[in-house]
Amino acid sequence: MTLPPKLAQLLDQRRAAIMASGGSDKLAARHEKGQLGARERLDALFQSGTFQEFGTHVQHDAHAFGMEGKVLPSDGVVTGTGFVDGQHVAAFSQDFMVHAGTLGKAHANKIVRLMQFALSQGIPLVAFKDSGGARIQEGVDALSGYGDVFYANVLLSGVVPQIAAVLGPCAGGAAYSPALMDFIVMTRRNAQMFITGPEVIKAVTGHATTMDEIGGAEMHASVSGNVHFLAEDDQHAIAIVRALLSYLPANNTEDPPHRLDPGLDLSLDEGLDALVPDESNEPLDMYAVIRRLVDDGDLLEVHASFARNIIVGLARIGGVVVGVVANQPQVMAGALDINASDKASRFIRFCNAFNIPLVTLVDVPGFLPGVEQERGAIIRHGAKLLFAYASCTVPKITLVLRKAYGGSYLAMCSQEMGADLVFAWPTAEIAVMGADAAVTLLHRREIAQSEDPVARAAEFAAAYRDEFASPYASAAHGYITDVIQPRETRAALRLALRKTLAKRERRPAKKHGNIPL
Repeated sequence: MTLPPKLAQLLDQRRAAIMASGGSDKLAARHEKGQLGARERLDALFQSGTFQEFGTHVQHDAHAFGMEGKVLPSDGVVTGTGFVDGQHVAAFSQDFMVHAGTLGKAHANKIVRLMQFALSQGIPLVAFKDSGGARIQEGVDALSGYGDVFYANVLLSGVVPQIAAVLGPCAGGAAYSPALMDFIVMTRRNAQMFITGPEVIKAVTGHATTMDEIGGAEMHASVSGNVHFLAEDDQHAIAIVRALLSYLPANNTEDPPHRLDPGLDLSLDEGLDALVPDESNEPLDMYAVIRRLVDDGDLLEVHASFARNIIVGLARIGGVVVGVVANQPQVMAGALDINASDKASRFIRFCNAFNIPLVTLVDVPGFLPGVEQERGAIIRHGAKLLFAYASCTVPKITLVLRKAYGGSYLAMCSQEMGADLVFAWPTAEIAVMGADAAVTLLHRREIAQSEDPVARAAEFAAAYRDEFASPYASAAHGYITDVIQPRETRAALRLALRKTLAKRERRPAKKHGNIPL
């Protein structure tokens, strides 16, 4: 049977009108600003020819405010699935060229249908956000649509990875969907994310502000911490999404894409020895250490501009996909503060949800002291870090490079917090507090009465380090698996990761713990 020419022609005409979206003029204007069209973004994400669209011909059924009979191609959102480097992925792309990409009920239903498909198939979800927000012509139906999307975001959370790319406006309630996802990528230009804009803020509070101050990518990446990755343009954002997917499993029942070659390189790396500063008070560059430990020096850093006193990111060590959590002594001496605690805790929980082993590199003097930190609830925020590590059941390998004092020693995944293996360099100092502070409390009278208080304090501090803070003291009590040379670290981590990949840990039956939010 041959399809009647009229029917074939009608289908072609309908498809052409839908594919044209807002028209060539609007698309050219976007290109001038460095933006891609909604369909171009999906074409750039997926392998050629693998995208299958869902709901191509969907239309709204709104009637008020001039919407009666108004045709919106695909109702302003393109949804479907395809392959990214061989991995099946679901994605939707809001089309700002169609009614500003606003969300109505049919628009939301398309997104939720795709999310349900991602859940049933166990595949990652990618969302290209570019929308003016709720379609006010649909009133409460638009709000209902957002509620459906938010509910689905939570259902998918911890089951399949969710990645949002904010490439245009993401205003009002629309901002909550990416906030409920695992990672947000945002372009420096053309993108904004906010609940209330500058005009509303001025009208309500009298405070004049700018869009960059409240909704720009730089602000969200460095101040609010809402954005995990900054991109220069749409193509760069899509490249980041693809890089993220290369480290992630399709869902929480699968292992991440490890590359386990039979021949495991266990050679020593003497370059690590050279990274240890001569003086204990000279800050170590943790990035330099990480580059020597991870395969090919590649770390996909998450939240690179936020809470820079701690580093988190994805990498491979000996082919094993790992989440790296590391203090950065070159920023705030590596002390843990409110933002660092939040940043690390969320990353740890993501890795645990998706079976990604954790490698923790410790050089931490303690929690940051200060009135602002105490009044800002450092106790509650620091407790998140303890909770995250203690509830984490994936393989956990910890390396203490130098300082590990007080509660921060525990908060950075000590053996007591569930680390499977804990290594330490000979330069490690593990104690209730630093030697200088400790001898001030323990030997105040002897120091004050000595002829040279400074020299006497130094003597006491040296003795304290040798007897109480030495890694051998912790090793003697079984708190450290082994003390190793820096040059042995890469081989030790590679072996430890391979040997713990089969880890299985049972926990008490419960709905969930009550993390101190």
